[in-house]
Amino acid sequence: MESRVLLRATATVAGVPQLRRPIGAIHRQFSTGSSFTAFAKPIGAIGEGGNLISGRQLRPILLLDSSSAINGGEKRETLKPVKAAAAEGGDTAGQTKVGFLEKYPWLVTGFFFFMWYFLNVIFNILNKKIYNYFPYPYFVSVIHLFVGTVYCLASWSVGLPKRAPIDSNLLKVLIPVAVCHALGHVTSNVSFAAVAVSFTHTIKALEPFFNAAASQFILGQSIPITLWLSLAPVVLGVSMASLTELSFNWLGFISAMISNVSFTYRSIFSKKAMTDMDSTNVYAYISIIALFVCIPPAIIVEGPQLLKHGFSDAIAKVGMTKFVSDLFWVGMFYHLYNQLATNTLERVAPLTHAVGNVLKRVFVIGFSIIIFGNKISTQTGIGTGIAIAGVAMYSIIKAKIEEDKRKGKTA
Repeated sequence: MESRVLLRATATVAGVPQLRRPIGAIHRQFSTGSSFTAFAKPIGAIGEGGNLISGRQLRPILLLDSSSAINGGEKRETLKPVKAAAAEGGDTAGQTKVGFLEKYPWLVTGFFFFMWYFLNVIFNILNKKIYNYFPYPYFVSVIHLFVGTVYCLASWSVGLPKRAPIDSNLLKVLIPVAVCHALGHVTSNVSFAAVAVSFTHTIKALEPFFNAAASQFILGQSIPITLWLSLAPVVLGVSMASLTELSFNWLGFISAMISNVSFTYRSIFSKKAMTDMDSTNVYAYISIIALFVCIPPAIIVEGPQLLKHGFSDAIAKVGMTKFVSDLFWVGMFYHLYNQLATNTLERVAPLTHAVGNVLKRVFVIGFSIIIFGNKISTQTGIGTGIAIAGVAMYSIIKAKIEEDKRKGKTA
């Protein structure tokens, strides 16, 4: 009988309860004539969590006396089985609240796309309205970058985002990117000032063609035949639109083509300037460098005319307040839409971004025709549609090729 029943300890050693009493102690207690009931507890008592019989616990809860025999009357601690504790912890974790934006991430992505389109359309419309009474694209290009630079400096000052440090090595690789960005930006604005916004964007639809040519003949990358075939409608469509464009002039056409080449080289240098810096900081540094690149040509080309009659004529037409506010807001819209385009690319797959970029160009062309009442011939409309369709095919094929390459690397 004695070997079958394990009695509870009446004292603890260093605060740890002694669950088994030595057999010798049991013999001594019997030999001194102590009553068995003095230390034995009813088997299975609920309040005590049950006794241990043959080394097995009858109840799921183990009670620790926690020096109750010494201090007396203190509440005993309860240790719950591991599985029970884990189950209760799981219930608590399962009740963790999920934020609305985390629950519906597509709403955030949709908002990014909407703001990207909205700001881009507003920028193009306001930009063209400014050129209608202030035809100085070099100076306006400087204003675009100047407002963006001030915005970046203000954001850094409050830590949104935190400014990433830059050294001489990183500066060297970013300067070529910024120079190409500046040249492409200025020539785009020269084209916007010279011809209809819709026509400039139609010509800029040729940019994928220049990208493919540069990749093939400068970087030595093999371009699949399917990509080249998808570019044929782009070239055909732009050619058709150019031949019958009512606002056509060579300055606008050539400037848009130079812009395509400049942005192509910007892409090439960007690949060589891969950095761990986040896109927001990279774009901020590029904007600041590009600003210093654009200032000298603006002073040389348009400085004398601006001082002579450029500013005074614009103020006489629209007033000082509207003139200054237009320049400020067009700069803000320019910087924000470019930043949102980068942020949107980080949130979606390349294919989604490529299709979104094509649709953005369609929106800009369509809204510019409606807002400014530009008259286009039937051939120009058909040519523009063909060019946009070609860009869409090219973007989709290229995005799928890049995605297959990434899957092959990770496999």
